[in-house]
Amino acid sequence: MSAAPLPDWVIPPPGGFTAEDLLRLPGLPPHTELIDGSLVFVSPQEKWHSRVINLLVAELDRQAPDGLRADREMTVRLAKRQAPEPDVVVVTSEAYDRDEPSTYYVPEDVVLAVEAVSPDSEERDRDTKPRKYAKAGIQHYWRVENDRGRTVAYVYERDPANDCFALTGIHHNQLKCTAPFTIDIDLTSVGKRSAH
Repeated sequence: MSAAPLPDWVIPPPGGFTAEDLLRLPGLPPHTELIDGSLVFVSPQEKWHSRVINLLVAELDRQAPDGLRADREMTVRLAKRQAPEPDVVVVTSEAYDRDEPSTYYVPEDVVLAVEAVSPDSEERDRDTKPRKYAKAGIQHYWRVENDRGRTVAYVYERDPANDCFALTGIHHNQLKCTAPFTIDIDLTSVGKRSAH
């Protein structure tokens, strides 16, 4: 009995993978990300993670003004060796409707990037990815966490003086803010049926 050959993506090329590599490698597991030239694989997600994404996509898409749309789990090609996959993005309608490229967005398309933190993504979502998003020019970032069954949203806006995100609010039950547009989301409704 012989072992199956390893796929090409098991061994990185010299200098690491590029965003081009990520987008054309066959057989990658779903939701593979590229951070600093390395492939990052996600573990199976908990129900809360999926449910908070569902809520945010539905509410952000419903509340977004004309010209903006919410999407889920799409790669954002930030730089040559940076292609993360935010859990939720708000992008321009033009980018949302564009046929090519159909597998990723670029930073200029993205108005808001959102990460729902899982145990295995905590460090990336709290540190690595926000730094990459801010450096690429994305203006707004939310980090959403499950704090012992309570959904908490940390809202950030990019400070152009230093290309970093500044915390503008921590929301426990109701996420209300006016940037990037007027938003009001009941965080206690994660996993519940919408009344809308």
